[in-house]
Amino acid sequence: MKALFFTEFGDADVLQYGTLPDPEVGPEDVLVKTRFIGLNFADIYRRRGHYHIEKHAPYIDGYEGIGEIVKIGSAIHNLRIGERILFVDVPFANAELVCVPAAHAIRVPAAIDNVTAASVGLQGLTADFLAHDLARNRLGDPVLIHGISGGVGQLLAQILIADGVQVFGVTSNDAKRKIALELGAKAVFLRHTEWATAERGRFETVFDGIGSTLPLSLSLIRHRGKVVFYGMAGGNPPKIDPLTLLNSSKSLLTGDLWDYLTGFSEREERSRRLFAYLLNDQIKVQPPTIFPLAAGKEAHEWLASGQSAGKILLESET
Repeated sequence: MKALFFTEFGDADVLQYGTLPDPEVGPEDVLVKTRFIGLNFADIYRRRGHYHIEKHAPYIDGYEGIGEIVKIGSAIHNLRIGERILFVDVPFANAELVCVPAAHAIRVPAAIDNVTAASVGLQGLTADFLAHDLARNRLGDPVLIHGISGGVGQLLAQILIADGVQVFGVTSNDAKRKIALELGAKAVFLRHTEWATAERGRFETVFDGIGSTLPLSLSLIRHRGKVVFYGMAGGNPPKIDPLTLLNSSKSLLTGDLWDYLTGFSEREERSRRLFAYLLNDQIKVQPPTIFPLAAGKEAHEWLASGQSAGKILLESET
């Protein structure tokens, strides 16, 4: 099979594209011929050696993609060859063929095309988890999303708006602000301006995937409000004194999506809820930026540049 791989940690120059042995398929696995593979900041961190990566010689990055089943393990009875599946937490995804545990397979409705499904897979399930497991906002609650024009941010904003929540956001430039406003955000603030002082204490919930902005986020929520912390795109957060939270009855919530995606039925239930937003036109997906898998180096560099708005996909050879 063809794959994007590396033998040492470093910048994007360590990435190579070439032929590797096909993966072995166990009795409870299916072999998927990938069509599109999602690229995320976590893939950059793994390539740099800053994040856990599964042992493999050579290293193969990536954890999410969509494709068709071409081989089925002997113990699998609920999936069939030719069926289209999405996966969001399977290692070694940057390859033409990926061995997917059947419990991790997600069926995709026929009305949702490959590009759309791959664009919302991991980030859409993450947004659904943040909204419905952690935040649990009520109708009309004012909330703020850091990085609202990013992949998770756009999907989270639309899910919350569909649920009747008032959504505000923070982003880096006017072009990205325009994207968020077109999605239905009430207002979007530019990150490096003096908006924060005026907005302190305004929001019921702040969604923070930046990390370094955590103290700011805590200042922006009301008494008895909550910050949902889910990532460190801007660096590690400073330490937070729990007494400062106690004194204003503020909550800091966090969690790991993988503690909630615990099996096939759990993935099916959550993906159905996510796909319903798409099928009801409550989520509109920005056209992703698509690179050939062979151009993985350029894709990594584009994501790291901060210029992308929305999803980046790697297209496998057909």
